[in-house]
Amino acid sequence: MENFAQLLRTIDSFVWGPPLLILLVGTGIYLTVGLGLLQMTKLPLAIKYLFSKEHGEGAEGDVSSFASLCTALSATIGTGNIVGVATAVKAGGPGAIFWMWVAAFFGMATKYAEGLLAVKYRVVDENGQMSGGPMYYIERGLGNKFLAKMFALFGIGVAFFGIGTFAQVNAIKDAAQLTFHIPVEATAVILTVLVALVTVGGIKRIAQVASAIVPFMAIFFILASTVVLLLNLSSIPAAVSLVIQSAFNPEAAFGGAAGVTMIMVMRSGIARGVFSNESGLGSAPIAAAAAKTNSCVRQGLIAMTGTFIDSIVICTLTGLVLVMTGTWNDPSLAGAAMTNTAFNIGMGSGIGQYVVTVGLMFFAFTTILGWNYYGERCTEYLFGIKGIKPYKLIYIVLVASGSFLHLNLIWTLADIVNGLMAIPNLIGLLGLSKVVFSETRKFFNGLSVAAKAEKAFQA
Repeated sequence: MENFAQLLRTIDSFVWGPPLLILLVGTGIYLTVGLGLLQMTKLPLAIKYLFSKEHGEGAEGDVSSFASLCTALSATIGTGNIVGVATAVKAGGPGAIFWMWVAAFFGMATKYAEGLLAVKYRVVDENGQMSGGPMYYIERGLGNKFLAKMFALFGIGVAFFGIGTFAQVNAIKDAAQLTFHIPVEATAVILTVLVALVTVGGIKRIAQVASAIVPFMAIFFILASTVVLLLNLSSIPAAVSLVIQSAFNPEAAFGGAAGVTMIMVMRSGIARGVFSNESGLGSAPIAAAAAKTNSCVRQGLIAMTGTFIDSIVICTLTGLVLVMTGTWNDPSLAGAAMTNTAFNIGMGSGIGQYVVTVGLMFFAFTTILGWNYYGERCTEYLFGIKGIKPYKLIYIVLVASGSFLHLNLIWTLADIVNGLMAIPNLIGLLGLSKVVFSETRKFFNGLSVAAKAEKAFQA
């Protein structure tokens, strides 16, 4: 087993080496420049669209834009925000949080482009459902079926062995056992039954559950984290300073004997950031394609808010709590246990662990649901609707077995398949960047003309 674990670590280091990090961040930088810092200038408009109903008749899609974002957030707001941040800070120190911010900022432009292309190139499947995402915009936009099939294959791999099952199930199991002393077997049975009941209903039922759980749990966790920060207000400046300083000088946090390099810190932050917000991974556009909308740009803007909520808001709050309380540097703590301890210390009572555990269990559960849908759409692309039932059966079996695997092995495996999935998607985004720029200019020029016409009419 140790030899196998070492092999996975070697593959992981290769996949997440400098080329992929450069491709991920470089794609975000290129899109940011080409879109004129759209993630900053148009974020208020994107948030406005998120909470307003689209005007116009005949909008095609399976669920509302808000529900599609909740489905995407259900897959992104999960263990990456609680366990993943702890894992990143443990491996790369507080500086990893800074590189999460960098990845998230440029990732917002990437997520915008993904959402835009998903709607532009989506199709209707044999069941009458919307199908879209990288496999469709790579095939229909770039004309490259090989890369499209590679993405779909890796997408199923991430659903089965990466973000979708093992990492989430293991986190739920650990949290339930540590906080509520629930036996592993009981967690496995209850979770499997719940997942089966929801996923059988397809995107509409998943979206209904996600729309109910995700906003409530996100607000709950944000408020709880804010309470911790307010109770420890004087520690915030030092924590932020350490994050920025150790991003470029790891010795500031670890000391020279630790052997942690800046590349290791960057890798920890960017890889965990991508695991959390999934910008560039190509998963969120699969959910965006199901939205009822007539505008690919509007949906791209709404999709972009997902990265902002996930990483700029929630991951930052978790990371600051870990750094402020000093738990990141405790060798006896890892994963959910580290975050539990940090919130307990921050709140000065035993309730912190319950906040983390409840948040983690709900976030992880909705992530399992979201990735079930992503894997289903990838399966439908490769094998047609006849492959959906066997896929769902395998997925449920993997959920049932996920409680019995080792944490480090799970994160390593998840990293590998995530990286492999990102490569064809990023190639597709770069190849179709001119389409993204063109559609964006056309949309905002139209808004400008409409605004001038309205102003003239009122005058």
